[in-house]
Amino acid sequence: MRSNSDILVQQENFPTKVKKTDQQNCPPINVGSKGHSQLFTTPSLKDNHSINSLSPKLSPKSLQSSREEKERRVTEREREMVEHQLLGLLKVKVVRGVNLAIRDMMKRSSDPYLILKLGKHKVKTHVKRRTINPEWNEELTLSVEDPNVPLKLKLFDKDLLSLDDPMGHAEIDLKPLIEVVKQDLSNKINGTIIKTIIPNRQNCFAETSNIYWSEGNVVQDMVIHLKDVERGDIEMRLTWGKVKGAKV
Repeated sequence: MRSNSDILVQQENFPTKVKKTDQQNCPPINVGSKGHSQLFTTPSLKDNHSINSLSPKLSPKSLQSSREEKERRVTEREREMVEHQLLGLLKVKVVRGVNLAIRDMMKRSSDPYLILKLGKHKVKTHVKRRTINPEWNEELTLSVEDPNVPLKLKLFDKDLLSLDDPMGHAEIDLKPLIEVVKQDLSNKINGTIIKTIIPNRQNCFAETSNIYWSEGNVVQDMVIHLKDVERGDIEMRLTWGKVKGAKV
């Protein structure tokens, strides 16, 4: 029969096992029938054992099929968003500014640049230094999602030492252009004028604006008269760009 001192010596010979149990900071849990015990070092192991015993295991083939189904649903959802939101692309060629306002009185000039905004999308031209008749000839592209949202223009004078000075603004109604895009134009001759818009108090046109068929595209030329400024016009050309799967 072993004495108490022998037992203490044997316990001291297994420091690693005692230390490992202490590090888990989790007391042993006895389960099962009387006289039998099972040690769970972490609560999560017990929980996982219970869950796995109730739910069937998925094979690698089933997991792959599940991932493919999820990817297919995401693709369909993205396609549905395009079909319900995106109408097309609006390509705006900012040609030039004519007789713009002077913001640098000493130099009798300005450093103009134009910002275009359509819904949440915004683009801008480069700054043209020391001119009130800038030649941009830049093509900018915007996504069209709502035909009722106008194209907004804001002209500024670039200033390095203070806030940029406003040089006028304007809005362009895109509904006439989109209405023409929806028509069947397959039999139209190149250069055919489909719609003409006359300047009035409801629009910002300085001259008559024509929407016409050009090389398979619907195009609108316009001269925009800026508001809330002494003077200044902007010459632009709008071209409608079709998108596969879009509503227009």
